[in-house]
Formats: sequence, structure tokens, C-alpha cells
Amino acid sequence: MDKVMSDKRVIALYVLPALLLIVILVYIPIIMTGYYSLMKWDGIGERTFIALDNYRQLLKDNMFWKSVYHSFLLAVFSVFSLGGYLVVSLILAGKVKGANILRKIYLIPMLLSSVAIAQLWLRIYHPSNGMLNQLLSFLGVEDTPNWLADPSIVLYSVFIPIIWQYAGFYILIYYAALKNIPSSIIEAAIIDGANPWQLAYKIKLPLIAGVIKVTVVLAVVGSLKYFDLIYVMTGGGPDGASEVIASYMYQKAFRSFNFGYGSAIAFSLLILCIAATWLIRKLTHTEEEVQY
Repeated sequence: MDKVMSDKRVIALYVLPALLLIVILVYIPIIMTGYYSLMKWDGIGERTFIALDNYRQLLKDNMFWKSVYHSFLLAVFSVFSLGGYLVVSLILAGKVKGANILRKIYLIPMLLSSVAIAQLWLRIYHPSNGMLNQLLSFLGVEDTPNWLADPSIVLYSVFIPIIWQYAGFYILIYYAALKNIPSSIIEAAIIDGANPWQLAYKIKLPLIAGVIKVTVVLAVVGSLKYFDLIYVMTGGGPDGASEVIASYMYQKAFRSFNFGYGSAIAFSLLILCIAATWLIRKLTHTEEEVQY
């Protein structure tokens, strides 16, 4: 009994520093954000308690709902892109020449900062000197688009570098999961006559279903709170056409100096992320998980 208590004290001693960091860096800021969201405050002067007025204003704010729509649209694009990442991972996990080199190439975007990626794609999208429009001109397109100034296409133009940025991350996760499948299972399926399609669809994908669920959650939550690349490339413009929740929160809090309203947006974003995670888990739960 004494040994068990001693082991628990040792475990608590090791866990305590990490727990303190989580409380200080995560939970306390969340509580403070919720507190500030109930205030009218410019970030410097005196705070005035206004209860839920910021949230009432939020419900009537068309730009907020527009940014919510854009964030969820990015989440949809991110989830669909996971299928492409999974196909690439299935190919790389097979016996393909140059697979090691390809894996390293796909990881290159992960090594770059979001600001560097934004600057790269700003040059690609440049209306006159950009590589994309020069290619279109070479192919005979006369009226080349202004990718980041046209409200009808700017959102999708920004989505492309975001999806490219995280390709290597998800490919690496899927590749590691596929390589972790016991070779005996694959060999048994091949002996039973499974073709490559059946091997992928009926054997490999079910075995990494848990990993796929985790990546869906990561993609959705990451899309809802995405900020940096959009801020650098467009700042949410033109005229809010590429505004997402996080960029709108930044605009209200740090440009309009309405910290109470910005905190209400940030707290609403937290609730949306929790709700999205719960919904995904609810829709993708299995009987085995329920029994467990």
C-alpha cells in the first residue's frame, strides 16, 4: 500500500509542471477571454460590465456570420483534401520507386513559416508578374484574373496555399499509420486473392479509421481557427471577401480596439470548435467505441 502511494506521489510530481503550464497557458486565458467578453473595453481604459450585450450584437453582425461561413467552407475544403492526402499516402506506403524522396518533398511546406508561404504565393498570384498569370498568358488567356483582388475568387485563391501548406503533415500521419499495419495481415489478404483496390478499401482503411477520424477533427478545428496566412495575404479583404473568424476577431480587438467584442468573437470560436469536435465524434463513433 505504501509503495502504491509513493508511486502516485512520484507520478504527480512529474505531471504537476505540465499541468501548471496547461492551466496557466490554456485554461486561465480561456476564463479571462470569457470574462472580457462580458465587458465594454478598449484594452487600455476602464472596463464596463455589459453582460451579454456583445453576444447580442454578435448575433446581428452580418460580417461575423460571413466570416463563420468562410471558416466552415475552409473546413469543408480541408476535409475533402484529406482524401487526396490519403491516396498519396497509400501510394507512398506501397513499393514505389522514389517514395523516400517524395516524402521529403511533401514535407517541405512544413519547414516554412506561414509568412514565408504567404510571401511565396503572393508572388505566384501577382496580377502582372506572377508565375500563374504568366503561364495563363502563355496558354493564350488574355484576361487573366487578379486572384487576390477579385471578391468572387479570392477566398478559393487563399484556400489553395493553406491546403498545400498542410499536405505534408497529413501525408506523414497517414503514411506512419499505414506502415504500422502488421505485414502478416497484408500478406494474408494477398494470399486470399485481394487486389490492390480491395487491399486498400477493405483492409488498410478500416485499420486506420481511428487515425482518419483524428485527422478530420484536426482539419476542421484547424480551419475554424486559421488566421496567419490569410492575414498576411489579404487581411480579410477585399471588402471582407476572405474574412474568417480569427481575422475578424483580430480586426475588432486590435484594429478597432474593441477588446470586449473581440473577446466575444474569440469565445464564440472556442464554442464552435468544441461543438464541431463533438459532432464529428458523434457522427463517426463505432459500436466498438460505444462498448468500450
